[in-house]
Amino acid sequence: MPLAFADPSDAAIPVDVIESDGVDTVLEALSSEAQAWAKAQDFNGSLGQVLCLPDAKGGIARVLVGYGTAARRARDRFHMGAAVQKLPAGTYDIASGLHGDELEEAALAWLLAGYSYDRYSKPSKPAPRLVAPEDVDAGRIAIIANGEALTRELINTPPSDMGPAELEEAARALASEHEASINVITGDDLITSNFPMIHTVGRASSRAPRLIDMRWGDTGPQLTLVGKGVCFDTGGLNIKPGSSMGLMKKDMGGAATVLGLAHMIMALDLPLRLRVLIPAVENSIDGSAFRPQDILTSRKGLTVEINNTDAEGRLVLADALTLSDEDDPALVISMATLTGAARVAVGADISPFYTDNDDHADALAKAARKVADPVWRMPFYEPYEAMIEPGIADLDNAPKGGFAGSITAALFLRRFVESPYMHFDIYGWQPTAAPSRPRGGVGMGARAVLEALPEMLKL
Repeated sequence: MPLAFADPSDAAIPVDVIESDGVDTVLEALSSEAQAWAKAQDFNGSLGQVLCLPDAKGGIARVLVGYGTAARRARDRFHMGAAVQKLPAGTYDIASGLHGDELEEAALAWLLAGYSYDRYSKPSKPAPRLVAPEDVDAGRIAIIANGEALTRELINTPPSDMGPAELEEAARALASEHEASINVITGDDLITSNFPMIHTVGRASSRAPRLIDMRWGDTGPQLTLVGKGVCFDTGGLNIKPGSSMGLMKKDMGGAATVLGLAHMIMALDLPLRLRVLIPAVENSIDGSAFRPQDILTSRKGLTVEINNTDAEGRLVLADALTLSDEDDPALVISMATLTGAARVAVGADISPFYTDNDDHADALAKAARKVADPVWRMPFYEPYEAMIEPGIADLDNAPKGGFAGSITAALFLRRFVESPYMHFDIYGWQPTAAPSRPRGGVGMGARAVLEALPEMLKL
């Protein structure tokens, strides 16, 4: 069910958002009965505190939501989502306390707090609904929320129901919704179409590998999004231990994220031409599985020595990135759950990104702060280029030593792109529940990119 604001004609319960140092002023404006109730409940405006003030009939007359201090709020985001979880079902209206970017973030947080993954369980109880605040772009916020929900839904779906074919179905449904064109190359046709590394990585699975290619828009600069679509990753012959395989349903998180971002771009009708490329595979094991020490020839003609079959994401992305370059896009952005090294470096919350363009980096960092979608620039550090050059082939897919794993993976990908390029090494998973982010799949970097696109592409 789409995430949506409540009908503005519905009777709504007013919500006052109150910083800690403003509690006394707010309480003084209430009735003596309400003041007594607030004091009895020890309402002090701490972050996330919720107080429902009763009316004469035993219903809710008003809701007070604590907003803490600016210093405390800076430690996280989507604070309104925490309050939503404490409210009973009903319709609400943010009556006071928030303005500008904070009000927009609160409205988005409210919608995202309504997301739950219940495909295999009983639907959750109805979520509290919000009347869209007058001073926000409600249509844009709803589009962004539903793009994020699409990303979450795809990542959360287990591999039994989210293989390459099902990922293709999701892309086709999105293309149909927005009247985009779509072409898919499947199985052995990848060989004749010169996508050798996508085919090699996916050929051991009973579920055929494929390259999904979606296009939308007729005018404006071309943006090409490339998403890693490894629907499940056993590690191949370098098989993962069970403890490392448990979250591998999320290894198509890059594909899920670019599809969510594509929904936002198309639904908002941005003045650009969009192309989405997703190499969709399952990295599995049978007699045809590729091996350590194999040397593969990529679409670009560069040869790659395989030193670890569990470093397969960069292989399928390489062929897709080569294709992305062939029609001279203004900007190529890849998103992938690519390396554990990125998580060691920045943790689960932050989206590390790589670009050689300082203006693009500045625009993205500024946008990320505005929309509460944290990113961090990482370096294409050229002295490390030698680490991905094994000597026997042009490139090494898994340099020895274990150092700078995210950087060397990004340098590997950059070898296949000549166009302006930005790469995200995301996690795609919320390990513990947080405001508006239940445990499970989560979008990373998409909202920041969306906000930065007008400046990056001069729209």
